[in-house]
Amino acid sequence: MTAVGAALLSSADPVPGSEREPHIEFPTVPRDRIAVASWPFRAYIDSPTNHDRKPGLTGMDLKDFAAHVIAKFNVRNIEPYNWHFSSTDEKYLASFRTALTQTNARVVNIAVDVRDSFYDPNDATRAKAVDFAKKWIDGAVSIGAPSVRVHNARYEAEPPNLQRTVDSLSGVADYGAKKNVVVNLENDDRISEDPFFLVKVIESVKNPYLRGLPDFANSMQTGDADFNYRAVTAMFHHAYCICHVKDGETPDHGKPFTVDLAKTFGILKSAGYRGYCSIEFDGQADPHEPTARLVEATLRYLA
Repeated sequence: MTAVGAALLSSADPVPGSEREPHIEFPTVPRDRIAVASWPFRAYIDSPTNHDRKPGLTGMDLKDFAAHVIAKFNVRNIEPYNWHFSSTDEKYLASFRTALTQTNARVVNIAVDVRDSFYDPNDATRAKAVDFAKKWIDGAVSIGAPSVRVHNARYEAEPPNLQRTVDSLSGVADYGAKKNVVVNLENDDRISEDPFFLVKVIESVKNPYLRGLPDFANSMQTGDADFNYRAVTAMFHHAYCICHVKDGETPDHGKPFTVDLAKTFGILKSAGYRGYCSIEFDGQADPHEPTARLVEATLRYLA
């Protein structure tokens, strides 16, 4: 009986959060793989920490965003931005999860901007960044999100430091593994989140709970299209559960630029990526029509 019991234990599924490899059951139907990010709708989100709200527009609480996305785009996955939450207390997060249940929607990732740098030379400041990221991993657990994206904020006085970043994110990834929440790094900031620097971080940490979040257009801000596609390719080699779909950007103070969606989705497919595609239109126009257009394009390319 001892031998039989040991065999049963060895073949059983591991306790959630104890496994070293994350495991998310991704949908295969193209529409079910699509999410809509709250960031493009920041002008409409009522939150005390959302400084991009435009008072002249009809607003909504973030917990009502999923219903809005379903009604407008027939998409049931969302990617909320951390500063769009009205609160992080248990009562609000419980009401948020209830709203998801009532609409048959889910959060596939939380985009978390961390204001302190993971490579700040001050130990206490780095510890603050790590603790803040852990707080949002707990928040992800509360609302059933399988992953978070953590922003590596700049430390303006010096370029990114690999070892300090690795040390900080090793702690964040270990905490994510304990909670069964994947931690993603995005090629966003041109300095602190250079895609090839992030790849070095991920490969140095060597934790399967630390992954890449490829953004289709962010690395085009350099003005070098070849760099952008090499960046996206490198990021997809380390991606697992979330990417950001854009067909370009319109910077606040700069010339608009576009990316080749067909080419970028080709990179996605070549990498064998099976995770979610979050629509994150980034421009100055009303986000509804561009988001609908990107949803339809994504459906075509995933088919």
